[in-house]
Amino acid sequence: MTDRYGLSRVVGEPGVLPQRARQLDPKLPLRDGELLIDVESLNIDAASFKQLKDAAGGDPQKIIAAVREIVAARGKMQNPVTGSGGMLIGRVRESSKSHPAHGTLRPGDRLATLVSLTLTPLVIDEVVGIKPEIDRLDVRGHAILFPSGIYAKLPEDLPEKLALAALDVAGAPALVARHVKPGMTVLMLGAGKSGALCLAQARDAMAGKGKLFAFDISQPALDMLRRLGLCDEAIQGDATNGVAVMEAVLAKTGGALPELVVNCASVPNTEMAAVLSVREGGTVIFFSMATSFSAAALGAEGVGKDVTMVIGNGYVPGHAELTLELLRRHEGLRQAFAERYA
Repeated sequence: MTDRYGLSRVVGEPGVLPQRARQLDPKLPLRDGELLIDVESLNIDAASFKQLKDAAGGDPQKIIAAVREIVAARGKMQNPVTGSGGMLIGRVRESSKSHPAHGTLRPGDRLATLVSLTLTPLVIDEVVGIKPEIDRLDVRGHAILFPSGIYAKLPEDLPEKLALAALDVAGAPALVARHVKPGMTVLMLGAGKSGALCLAQARDAMAGKGKLFAFDISQPALDMLRRLGLCDEAIQGDATNGVAVMEAVLAKTGGALPELVVNCASVPNTEMAAVLSVREGGTVIFFSMATSFSAAALGAEGVGKDVTMVIGNGYVPGHAELTLELLRRHEGLRQAFAERYA
């Protein structure tokens, strides 16, 4: 029977799924149903990379050493502090005959995995480069994708690294598409790549009716969003100060808080900024892996706030194509991504 979820790769914890497992076995040969990928780049998620960078004092070699140590010990890339991982880009080397894509994917096909590195068996043979400004390590090694693992073949019309940067957060704009309707007021916490893509999707979904607010600590990032027309109002400040964020949003909205707040901040302790800044009966979508969901739930209870909380799990059917289409449709956003990520 094919091991759909990779349970056989879990070391010493029977019945535990790979994402929760302490350690995975990444050794070859392939097992029934698996796909083997020659890895070229690891896109570490923003919260994890920030923690690694801070712990290393910004030293690139110490960041590399930390990643290699984690992967060697755990057989996967799962930051023990943040619990998060990222995604990878690579080429198909081999697929077992029972893998769902056997006969469709061919050796040499380039793809990006759309499941987290926290559940992907991984071996790093060599780190050939690091790009701290975009949270990326270029490596040589191999990874194993289970039959349940989702992926995207990289498009021919977009630079590979640009596509990877967008696909890394593809679940965020796809979920925003489900929640944003014309006439809504929406607040985006975080102006990074997920925040920018979410704003682009919200702008499209609003069809010219409604208002978009962006909040970030970086004024240049906010200036870029305004220049691209992706937000109507930009608010600069520290998202870890929940009360100050609420007061700033109240001032900008004339006292009418938004119906939807999307939290894409890459730093911890931003839960209450989202909770306090949404109107009664509104919705908060948490995409940041720095989120403490107990802090969000207990915090809302503590301030007596009626709010629906949605956890973005990174997968929505059709999310890869939706996200790539955003880059195709929004030329300014595509250029901005290309300048930073490609």
